[in-house]
Amino acid sequence: MTDYQLLARGIALCGCAIGAGCALIAGIGPGIGEGNAVAKALEAIGRQPESKGDVTSTMLLGCAIAETTGIYGFVTGLLLIFVAPGMFMNYLG
Repeated sequence: MTDYQLLARGIALCGCAIGAGCALIAGIGPGIGEGNAVAKALEAIGRQPESKGDVTSTMLLGCAIAETTGIYGFVTGLLLIFVAPGMFMNYLG
């Protein structure tokens, strides 16, 4: 293995690690957003207790949709950690 191939493998692995770290940061946003949504829903229920069913169902739907971005980031991070390095090593020889 030449020095250039070794350098290329190191750069590919470094890129996968940095990309996985950035992808896993995507879990922070949904956590903050869902916390804010639940807080506002509790405030709304506190002000008008008779609207509990409507507020709760809307909040749960919004939280489910917001959670998908965190799941996409998690799956992307896992793919970059476990799948992508092997694929890059096959291409590099």
